[in-house]
Amino acid sequence: MANLITLARIALIIPFVALFLVNAPWNMTAALIIFIIAALSDFADGYVARARGETSALGAALDPLADKLLVAAALVLLTRNGVIHGPGVIAVLVIILRELLVGGLREALGARGAALPVTGLAKWKTTAQLIAIGLLLAAAPTGVVGETLAPAAAGVLWLSAVLTAWTGADYVIRAVSMLGETPAELRSTPD
Repeated sequence: MANLITLARIALIIPFVALFLVNAPWNMTAALIIFIIAALSDFADGYVARARGETSALGAALDPLADKLLVAAALVLLTRNGVIHGPGVIAVLVIILRELLVGGLREALGARGAALPVTGLAKWKTTAQLIAIGLLLAAAPTGVVGETLAPAAAGVLWLSAVLTAWTGADYVIRAVSMLGETPAELRSTPD
């Protein structure tokens, strides 16, 4: 059940993008509604997985991937239409590049039979990213609140970028240390 919720989150990216790109006065509000549903599914799939004991390797791989796809799609679109501009583009690059880097490190460790578990701070990072994107969608010119929310939305985006960089540095340090170990040492390392 939890994996189905995660797959639904990935599938919601398509209508989110479609609504975002529609040239209508209601498009950002509609895209925001889809985004909120997708973001809430991130919390729902984790809750269902824990409550039903449905933790799996597939779920562990799909859940962060779904988050990264949703966040990257939203940030690229918000940059494309100018809601994120100027120095905000640096925050977007920090977020997207960190996600690619950590994904690559996880893949490299997985090939050696090791894992890079998600930290509590990384969960807060994802929450901050989702809130920032929601605020940016609401602050878009055709968004539900409008441009008066833009400074607060930009502030939360930068907060999420700082958390993203911080957790990225932590993961890089841990991964480099683990990649320097032999495969036998990796298997005996407790989480």
